[in-house]
Amino acid sequence: MADSVTAPATYGTQADALLRKNLTFQKRNVKTNVRLILVPILLVLLIRSIEISSTAMTYKDTKCGCQCVDKNGTGKCQEVCGLEYSNPLQAPSCEVKEPYEWHPVFQLPESQFSAVKTDVITYPDLPNESCRDSNSCPAIILVTGTNQTFGQSVNGYMVKNDSTVESTFITNQIIGTEIPADRTGFQDPAFNSRKATFYIIQAGCPADYKGEEINDDHATYMLQCREGLSLWRNSPSEINDELFKGYIKGNTEKKTGEIAAAYDWLNTNENRFNVSVWYNGTYKYEGQSEQLVRVPPLVNLASNAFLQNLLGPSFNILFDYTKEMPKHGSMRMSEISSQMGPILFSWVILQLFPVAFVALVYEKQQNLRIMMKMHGLKDGPYWTITYAYFLLISSLYMFGFVAFGSLLELSIFLRNAFSIQFVFYFIYINLQIACAFLLAGFFKDVTTATVMGYLVVFASGLLGSFFFSNFLSGASISEVWIILMELYPGFALYRGLFEFGEYSKSGLYTGESGGMKWANLSDPGNGMKQVMIIMLVEWIVVLLVAFYLDQINSSGKGPLFFLENSRKKQTLSTMNLLEKKDSGVCLEMEKEDVAQEREKVEHMVAGSTSGYPIVVDNLKKVYPGIDGNPDKYAVRGLSLAVPEGECLGMLGPNGAGKTSFISMMIGLTKPSSGAAFVDGLNINTEMDKVYTVMGVCPQHDLLWDTLTGREHLLFYGRLKNLKGEALHRAVEDSLKSLNLFNGGVADKQSGRYSGGMKRRLSVAISLIGNPKVVYLDEPSTGLDPASRDTLWTVVKNARKGRAIILTTHSMEEADYLCDRLGIFVDGSLQCIANSSELKARYGGSYVLAITTSADNEVEVENMVRQICPNANKVYHLSGTQKFELPKHESKIADVFQLVENAKSRFPIYAWGMADTTLEDVFIKVAASAQSFNEA
Repeated sequence: MADSVTAPATYGTQADALLRKNLTFQKRNVKTNVRLILVPILLVLLIRSIEISSTAMTYKDTKCGCQCVDKNGTGKCQEVCGLEYSNPLQAPSCEVKEPYEWHPVFQLPESQFSAVKTDVITYPDLPNESCRDSNSCPAIILVTGTNQTFGQSVNGYMVKNDSTVESTFITNQIIGTEIPADRTGFQDPAFNSRKATFYIIQAGCPADYKGEEINDDHATYMLQCREGLSLWRNSPSEINDELFKGYIKGNTEKKTGEIAAAYDWLNTNENRFNVSVWYNGTYKYEGQSEQLVRVPPLVNLASNAFLQNLLGPSFNILFDYTKEMPKHGSMRMSEISSQMGPILFSWVILQLFPVAFVALVYEKQQNLRIMMKMHGLKDGPYWTITYAYFLLISSLYMFGFVAFGSLLELSIFLRNAFSIQFVFYFIYINLQIACAFLLAGFFKDVTTATVMGYLVVFASGLLGSFFFSNFLSGASISEVWIILMELYPGFALYRGLFEFGEYSKSGLYTGESGGMKWANLSDPGNGMKQVMIIMLVEWIVVLLVAFYLDQINSSGKGPLFFLENSRKKQTLSTMNLLEKKDSGVCLEMEKEDVAQEREKVEHMVAGSTSGYPIVVDNLKKVYPGIDGNPDKYAVRGLSLAVPEGECLGMLGPNGAGKTSFISMMIGLTKPSSGAAFVDGLNINTEMDKVYTVMGVCPQHDLLWDTLTGREHLLFYGRLKNLKGEALHRAVEDSLKSLNLFNGGVADKQSGRYSGGMKRRLSVAISLIGNPKVVYLDEPSTGLDPASRDTLWTVVKNARKGRAIILTTHSMEEADYLCDRLGIFVDGSLQCIANSSELKARYGGSYVLAITTSADNEVEVENMVRQICPNANKVYHLSGTQKFELPKHESKIADVFQLVENAKSRFPIYAWGMADTTLEDVFIKVAASAQSFNEA
């Protein structure tokens, strides 16, 4: 069926074969690939369309404010744009050369939300709840410290006890506002609000003081007096408890009791200034964007009180104003790609993981990996091409993703240096592929792997966005913990995308280009370099661990295989001598033909195996007992030799050990002891070389559903080093000989084949490349009679130049194809000879069957015993009887005469006489062996 192959395929040849197969497989799955590629494209289009539409809708509201101003006094106005004409929403878009100077003010709770004495907060020094009705609740400042005497002394300078109110913004008094700050300091809502009210906080307010309007450069304000209480607490835990109970969700009454500020003087004394400040960083309305907090005045208040306590009340640290840095003008745009990019893009990139992961598990579930290995594919080409294949797909996917995003001008792609993006994405996709190889070793079911793969995708994005991002945005946590979390690849990806997003936003409101450059990797807080180093190291480690586990799981090597020294090939005689010591086979009980087979193997062991591609010497397989059960002996000291040109059939009941024997010969399991040699190669130490000289037709068809029959044969032919014209001729011959050529069957995907067509293709695969040894495991299962005859002809012709071991439950198939037959029972070889010898040895009798009425059964039996006294009745049911007649006592003519005489005396409904069949021999040998073992 194929031209002779004199040498195994090289690394390059096998790599080329696997690459061609993978590319063909990828071409067949074009719809899946299109859907995969459409996900990032549609997502990018959606994000960009939302950004454009959102920017268009909000442009008028967010562009820098303008007014018509008569600048020259001519009565004609000109449109002038600037910060002074803008509201807080417009201010970020304006160019600001000289930012406004804002008076430093405290953030005060509104009077109706200020802390008061309730059933939950029971401190007696708090005001009564009735103050809320009169809008006169004081601003509460809590104080504590280790040195109470010194702390209370300093506390006296915090809230002034003045009898008058000085209606001006001066720095030696507390001035607060109930209006929260904005996101930036270019505009302060407290000063931009019409008739905004500011409060001077002091220990007591004069009863006759009704407030006063004051003017400054910005607007006109109302200045009021509000009582302030500075209250001592014994410990920080008391303050924390009071703050929590004042939170609307911290008490059963769902009421708010806010504190203006709190101070812990810790171990402060005359020579040490050490203070912690609590400030109100929450807002009473949920959903509000992040705002600035008015903390600087709180710090200045503590500094002044400390110094005034030491140096006198006249000492004062001036705190004149707060202001933003100058900035360029910019158009405020919706930046969803920068803000939502980490979670959305992490999902896009992570969906490559289940693609590789499920593909690897699919090969494992369908046993396609071991099938390729059994036909000579080495680990080197497999790992190289499979890894490169996934890397190529991932690289093209990521290139298209970044290119398309850049084409649509998404800032997260355009503003960050493409070289940094290339390095980051390249390292990550390699880590992702390595993780797919590692996890594939722990899964055997595609459905489970698919669920697990997409669970990783969505869980990584959600956990990154709602859990990990909190630590990146300023939450107090050790850098060590962040590094540990980044060891999970999903969080490492999220951190990189987070950094890209932050840097792409950096130039949005400044007019600068923004984005991450290589020089930015050293910026404080930039975790990109850290993430890339983690992923690079992890990629190498994960890949090595995955390869190590693969060698143990798929190649059958021991856990310390890398420490084993190279061992020279053991001689046959040495191996035989070692195994004889452990042999549990009782040679005296073996049948003569089995003993002769063992002796023949022993002579070969001592001499040469030339001309015998298969030599099995005392091979054993023992499965250890579980839960106290005894060990299971699947194969008990099997010895046999199969010469070139012979087909050996193996018969036996289920559980006899045939499958265990074949599994050891093809490398699926390792022998417990003994040795077997295939073309002179020891299966214990040289299995990788054995794969190059054998072909296997497994019991179940191991095929790629999307590849055609021709493509299967081309792939396996290349693995067997067939090339060029020889390859195509071998494929054509195989297809024609097994009736898979006509009618376009050869170019139809195997998933559309019938069961019989798949079996024929599996046989063709086993014979392609002219292997020295072929194992056929029930090759004709599911075939119709015509296809079975075609298959038998091919197998019979294929014996030339090779040894074939065939297992079957069809006695007809065994009788037709096999030169010798071995019957296996309970792990032992019971007999081995050709069909005729077995029939003569175990079937020395005729079988006579006669059907009469039940009344004549005794008379029939008496007549049979007259012509054959030692006849044995083996069957009796409703008038039908079967007798075994020893051939040396019976003559066929006597049987015919008996039937004629019986017909003259009573009716005979049916009768027949047959020689012993192979099935009879099989049943007799199996029953005899089982009864012996049970005894």
